[in-house]
Amino acid sequence: MTSSSVTASASSLTFSDLNLPAPLQQSLRRAGMHSPFPIQQATLPDALAGRDVLGRAQTGSGKTLAFGLALLSRLSGGKAAPRRPRALVLVPTRELAMQVADALIPLAKASGLWCRTAVGGMSMQRQVEAFNRGVDLLIATPGRLSDHVRQGTCTLDSIEMLALDEADQMADMGFLPQVREILDLTPRTGQRLLFSATLDGAVKALVDSYLTDPVTHSVAPVTASVDTMEHHLLQVEHRDKQDIITEIAAREGRTILFVRTKHHVDRLTTRLRASGVNAGALHGGKTQGQRNRVLADFKSGSMPVLVATDVAARGIHVDDVSLVLHVDPAADHKDYLHRAGRTARAGASGVVVTLVTRDQRRTVKRMTEKAGVRPEYAVVRPGDTDLTRITGARTPSGVPVVERARAHPSARPSGPRRRPGPARGRAPRRGSGGRRDAVSR
Repeated sequence: MTSSSVTASASSLTFSDLNLPAPLQQSLRRAGMHSPFPIQQATLPDALAGRDVLGRAQTGSGKTLAFGLALLSRLSGGKAAPRRPRALVLVPTRELAMQVADALIPLAKASGLWCRTAVGGMSMQRQVEAFNRGVDLLIATPGRLSDHVRQGTCTLDSIEMLALDEADQMADMGFLPQVREILDLTPRTGQRLLFSATLDGAVKALVDSYLTDPVTHSVAPVTASVDTMEHHLLQVEHRDKQDIITEIAAREGRTILFVRTKHHVDRLTTRLRASGVNAGALHGGKTQGQRNRVLADFKSGSMPVLVATDVAARGIHVDDVSLVLHVDPAADHKDYLHRAGRTARAGASGVVVTLVTRDQRRTVKRMTEKAGVRPEYAVVRPGDTDLTRITGARTPSGVPVVERARAHPSARPSGPRRRPGPARGRAPRRGSGGRRDAVSR
């Protein structure tokens, strides 16, 4: 492996300097994006030249456009055959797939390219229909893509370029056997781009097996950033913990609370809402529709508090999350960093707080040291000034948050039912109805 590991720094380089196709440049300008982030500056020249690339960067550093712009640029001018995508982005979670799709679909549309997702929890048949029409860029999770391959609804022998995002998380979640099976079905001559917070262990083995003479770019340390994050350990008594959690959740601003189990997520969310905190639950036991609605409400700010398990840590890419609260301490330093990465994104600032009881303090201290973090330490009780100073905690309203009603698809207006007829005397067009794909062009 040819290593050209560098640390990129901010410069006057613009997207125009990278010789991207005109439609992409126009789309970026319309979105107010003129200068690439460091990871984009570092990797795009090599990726656009067709080199295999390793990018080591934390979440929130701009990796999506680092590989997305390269893939879309090199796809320009071609056309996909039915069931044979031309480029593939593999991600570990459904949430991350949707985030990547949100970023790349508008750019693909401007370039005249079709971008689709294939993830679990969504209609298999509609994904099959999308494959049959032809997909230029496919964003997929390993499990659902493997299902399509086994059923013959998608073939990977035309993949010209492949990007692996959050490769270390795929390894942690046990997806590497499926990832290897997928890679084995793609042409060996294709370009491969791999992005990860760490490039050792199982990720290094994957690199050695599937990438050809890759160039490595590193723009962030493998430990947490102390420049943009404040880290705090707050020691609490068992009897006070729920009240402290509620006061922190009642703060102003977007807040994410991490716990270890799905049951705890649901139970804590119910308690918070009963106390007047507008919180939503996110975990692997929710349907994709439920997960999409919760994330949409969180992004819009209509629901400022999200309670989630670690499975969601890699998939939540929401700007302006000002505080991450470890209700349950992370299992290890990697999980700590993944959770913490939901705040202080792309140079913004944020606060990361871990609640610990007396018996947990020593274990958590060792974990944060391994993560490269030196948190400030305090002992707090409900209503303490230190608690307010560090987190913005405040007393909740006490008025329960009522779940807003959602219209059932089968609901009809009251009153007499009338037989629908053709508008303005014309016969209705056959086959013109039906909903669009969940991910539009």
